[in-house]
Formats: sequence, C-alpha cells, structure tokens
Amino acid sequence: MRWECRPLFGELGREGFRFEWHAFGLEEDLEWRRELPEGCVEICLNLAGRAMIRTGRSEVRFLPGTAGCYCAGADGPLRARRWAEPNHGFLTLTLTPAFLREHLASHREALHPMLEEVLAAGRLARSRVWGPQPLDSAGERLVETLRTPPVAPAALPLWYPCKAHELMARFLFRQAGPELFCSRQQRAARERVDRVKQLLEANLAEPPSLQEIARQVGCSAFHLSRTFSRQTGLTIPQYLRQKRMEAAARMLAAGTHNVTEAAMAVGYNSLSHFSVAFHETFGCCPGLYPWGCRKPAG
Repeated sequence: MRWECRPLFGELGREGFRFEWHAFGLEEDLEWRRELPEGCVEICLNLAGRAMIRTGRSEVRFLPGTAGCYCAGADGPLRARRWAEPNHGFLTLTLTPAFLREHLASHREALHPMLEEVLAAGRLARSRVWGPQPLDSAGERLVETLRTPPVAPAALPLWYPCKAHELMARFLFRQAGPELFCSRQQRAARERVDRVKQLLEANLAEPPSLQEIARQVGCSAFHLSRTFSRQTGLTIPQYLRQKRMEAAARMLAAGTHNVTEAAMAVGYNSLSHFSVAFHETFGCCPGLYPWGCRKPAG
C-alpha cells in the first residue's frame, strides 16, 4: 500500500483552517477512525476512489467526483472506510469552530442546518455527516489548483484563505434552488465521464480504445468525446497523457523507476516521445525530475 498525506497550507491553531491532499492505493479495504478536534467541520472533495464516512446514526458514501461534509462531536471519532482500489485521491479542508463563527455567524439562516449547533456552542454532542453532492468540472479543477497554487509563495497566506472561503460558500450553505446536475441527462453525463476516467486510470500502459470505452459506457464514440471534453475541459487523449505524466512523475520522484522504466510503465515504447510529453507537462527533461522541474499547471 502506498500512502501520501501532504499538508498544503494552514494550521488549526494559527489560521483556523487546514488544507491537506491525500493519495494512495489499496489492495484490500481499509477502515480507520477520522480523528478531528471536537466541533471542527471538514469538507472532503473526493476525486478518485470510493469511500464512506459514518457516525452512529448516518453515513455519507463518496463516489469519484463527489463532495461531502462532516463534524466531529463529543461521541468519539468518525468511522471511515476506503474500498480496495488502485487509486484514491481526495482533498480535505478542516475548519475550527472559531473560524466558522468568525466568518459565518452573520449568515446563520442561510447555512446548512447541521452547522447551527457548531456556531451556537462551538461543540457537538454527536458527530454529524451530510452530502454527498457532485463536483462539477470547475470544482475538480479547483482541487488541482489548490495542489499547485498559481501564485508566488509569498502570496500563499493571502491566496489560501480566499480558497477556504470559496469552499465554504460552495458547500456549507443551503441550496438556493434545484441542485446542480440534477437532471437525468446531466447525471448520465457525469457518470459516463467518471467511468471513462476509471477505465483509463486502471490501465495507463494499455488503455482501451475509444470505441471500447464508448461500448462500455453505452454511447457513441463521438458523443462520448464531446461529453468528456465539455465536462473536463480536456479531450480523452489529453486526459490520458496527463495521468500518464503524473504517474511517471510519482515513480521518478519516489526513485522506484528510472526514466526508461517509468516510460514503459505508463505505456510509452518510445523514450523520445515520452521525454517530449514530459517536458511539455513539467518544463524539464524526466532525468532532471523533480529538482529541475516546475509544477504542472492546475
């Protein structure tokens, strides 16, 4: 099992919020307890892998491309499960009661009802969990931007609090109208795109053809290509190359593969073609990664 938990920005005792990125693969189901300080609220944006967060009375199941929230109560830690899958990736934003009261107290009537007790007392008798809701393509791009900020390091103390406010605005307020992507056609489009991502990421070295993918998701190749581009902002080949480069970069950074081995592992038989694609993605030759490369754009 590989595991990455990378703090991105913030400390609960100082800023009142914390961004973290989590990525790992599992060969068998994993159950653990999600330890949060009492009264803290966490927003989870799940990009890859299936998961569940459970309290004594309710649970939220996360599919790829969904988001949900939970609060830590006095009744103990939240219980969590991740299913055995090769790719899990999710971002969390943890918020303290003091931070929530400071920025949301004047908006109580517009907030999700689960937050009322936190704002009133700063603590909860019981843990709470709610959601999930689908992440649109803008939400998915936001996660990538949070992982690779497009600003100078000196600007991060200004930039990350703005993003914390953006996520609170997206996920902690009551819906003003019908939920986004609630129509049958829109749900089908999201499900198809999620399935395409799963099929590609499950076998980067020998991905199925466009025709085979279209057959498995139940639509024409032409319609699938247009749907995927509209939802993600990338063509299917562009998405595949992005994921191949990200996988190769992880191998090189970990020191588990040399350049040739990394190229072969992600499906490149030509080292020159791999080097060109890698350079276009990261701004340097793969042999110099990670020390001589820029981070990919979010």
